Amino acid sequence: MTGTQKFGVVGLAVMGENIALNIERNGFPIAVYNRTTSVTDAFLSGRAAGRNVVGARTLEELVAALERPRRILVMVKAGAPVDAVVSQLAPMLDEGDIIIDGGNSLYRDTERRVKESEGKPYVFFGMGVSGGEEGALWGPSLMPGGDTKAYEDLRPILEAIAAKTDSGPCVTYCGRGSAGHFVKMVHNGIEYGDMQLIAEAYDLLRHAGGVSNGADMHRIFEEWNAGELQSFLIEITRDIVNHKDPEGDGLLIDKIVDSAGQKGTGKWTTIAAMEYGVPIPTITAAVDARLVSALRPERIAAAKKLTGAAPTPLSPGERKAFVDDVRQALYASKICSYAQGLALLKAASVEHDYGIEIGSIARIWKGGCIIRAVFLDAITQAYRRNPELANLLMDDEFASAIGQRDAAWRRVVRTAAQMGIATPAFSASLAYYDAYRRARGPAYLIQAQRDYFGAHTFQRTDKEGTFHEKWAE
Repeated sequence: MTGTQKFGVVGLAVMGENIALNIERNGFPIAVYNRTTSVTDAFLSGRAAGRNVVGARTLEELVAALERPRRILVMVKAGAPVDAVVSQLAPMLDEGDIIIDGGNSLYRDTERRVKESEGKPYVFFGMGVSGGEEGALWGPSLMPGGDTKAYEDLRPILEAIAAKTDSGPCVTYCGRGSAGHFVKMVHNGIEYGDMQLIAEAYDLLRHAGGVSNGADMHRIFEEWNAGELQSFLIEITRDIVNHKDPEGDGLLIDKIVDSAGQKGTGKWTTIAAMEYGVPIPTITAAVDARLVSALRPERIAAAKKLTGAAPTPLSPGERKAFVDDVRQALYASKICSYAQGLALLKAASVEHDYGIEIGSIARIWKGGCIIRAVFLDAITQAYRRNPELANLLMDDEFASAIGQRDAAWRRVVRTAAQMGIATPAFSASLAYYDAYRRARGPAYLIQAQRDYFGAHTFQRTDKEGTFHEKWAE
């Protein structure tokens, strides 16, 4: 005899609770399990009260409560906890049952787990989930990848619970194997880039433009959110810069320590890019910036010892033009950041035979997720025009957009350098753009150096073949 519940959720931290409520609200009765039974009890008597939710005190009870084929979403911490849950569930499952890992797992772990499930009754399925707590509850962006039959079985549920936009539910089949978690990792890498670029834009407005926190800064981000930069991250920045301190006078933003944490997905993206030979300098700069921010005691000491240029706020007459320049530079840099992330997706899809359709990925990022933005519509259209696009910068519309902002972009980076304001992501984006559009860079000198000290050989522009020179003679 099988159970009646259509979906199981393991792990009732906030994300697990919220996605469980989302699933039940959309018409799919659920069974839930948490290793700490008091958490399950609190959920049943609290947020899940009166809903079609069955609480299980053991994984055996959870499995017994589910109809076949069983669909079990695991929402636990990435790494060993996922392995522990899978190893406990595996002996209880039957042909066609599906274990879905909805956490922020490293794609290589997902690849391993998929291979370990081969020849066994159950299917292991990796799925990226983005949108934070609110997204999980009301509609996240979902990035599933793996067995196509399993996806078709899960599809009605996933489409029901995903965020909705004018382009449909924010879920699509991302590709084979570990594609879902690879896509989620790159999403988070782009998120790192977006957040750093916005932070640098804010820093420039504050310390070069002389814009005060509060109403003035709020107004600028509100105006930006009504145009081409409209996005969730710009929207929340607009709110943050004008938020009163609930525990005292002034604004909360002025009292937050300047040291940003990270959970590792940005670093994973940078490592993957190095492994696949794809330059992602904007995203890497964003990861580096967080690492520098963590050196706060050293930075405080260095500020007293190291000399250099210092910010000198522009005059009120110069401010308006500078604010617009920063807006344009932010958009141009954002294009480069996305171009890098999407190029990494393309390279990984070839390497792993994922079968990723990049235009479809951009579409599902339009809603629910942290990087949701109006800008993603243009990316979707670019890949519809040319699904084999080598790089987003090569799309006619994006090439034109970035060209129109070139002068403003350079003025901003130059001003930042002259005032001693670090803009690693803005600068890396501009350097990437300049390097990518240059037909002949200086790498020929590096080739000559490598051949000189290590006989690594080189190629010539005027002859076919590989050459070595006796440079010291």
